[in-house]
Amino acid sequence: MPYVNIRITREGTTPDQKAALIKGVTDVLQQVLKKDPAVTFVVIDEVQMEDWGVGGLPVEAYRRQVAAKGS
Repeated sequence: MPYVNIRITREGTTPDQKAALIKGVTDVLQQVLKKDPAVTFVVIDEVQMEDWGVGGLPVEAYRRQVAAKGS
């Protein structure tokens, strides 16, 4: 009984995109590990942007920093 937890920032992910993630993860578990899709659980947690950090910065600040370096 696999359980997969996907965490993404809350940025307007559509229901269709979420459904594609759920299907894709379920398909991979079935193909690679032979897990039964009927007992495969996929949970998507959306996290507020201000609650997500990377590189020691809130994600929005980190993205601005990366964009500035790429300019």
